[in-house]
Amino acid sequence: MKSFASLVEEQQLGETYLFSVGQAGYIIKSKSGKLFGIDLYLSDCVERDEGHVGFKRLLPKILAPEELTLDVLVATHPHLDHFDYDSMAGFMKNGKTKLFASINCQKYVQELQIQEDNVTYVKPGDTAEAGDFTIDFVKCDHGNLAPDAVGIVVTVDHKKLYFAGDTCLRLDWVDEIKEKGPFDIMIAAINGAYGNLNEEDCFKLSEAIKPQFTIPCHYGMFASHGGSVQKFIDFMGKTHPFYIMTQGEVLKI
Repeated sequence: MKSFASLVEEQQLGETYLFSVGQAGYIIKSKSGKLFGIDLYLSDCVERDEGHVGFKRLLPKILAPEELTLDVLVATHPHLDHFDYDSMAGFMKNGKTKLFASINCQKYVQELQIQEDNVTYVKPGDTAEAGDFTIDFVKCDHGNLAPDAVGIVVTVDHKKLYFAGDTCLRLDWVDEIKEKGPFDIMIAAINGAYGNLNEEDCFKLSEAIKPQFTIPCHYGMFASHGGSVQKFIDFMGKTHPFYIMTQGEVLKI
């Protein structure tokens, strides 16, 4: 069977692709072949840290960090399913990958002895240019669980993708976020646990943001997280375009 890394590498240049890695993890491949990753969870470190069955990994491991050389990697906050403690050093050991991480990720970066010359700590309002990618870091309300969490807007090949991040519904922030648009794709959580959007919240945010289509995320990895794709579909109905990505799927965007 063809590996996920091979699937990423074999996509022809001249098009832009989005790949689902599971949970809130995605990879973007630009027209020139540059790779951007966000919140890639590849290991079992959450289960080890939490220590109970509700955080046992339920989706397969489809990628090892050494299999791809990412140009850019974003960790939106220090929860281990977003900053994968067991995989991060593997991603960064090539000396090429540029990591953009929320401020409280610094403790993990230092524990792992990652070269901080390749790390930028970010907060809402920051903007970064990284090769083919422009990254705007936007507000994200994950409450006291991760007060440093960020959402991001990625601009690549004249396309804009809004990753809402781990956040509750904050419609009062919509106008500010829409200034970064209009958006081709919005990717947002539907699990409704630990301060995140649920299925109806994601629908409401999509209705307010008005992307070309919405992709739900942050479900299926852990039993304790919840999230129903069918409920999301029921809310979105026939009036709000959406797309459901399976883990390991590639989508031309």
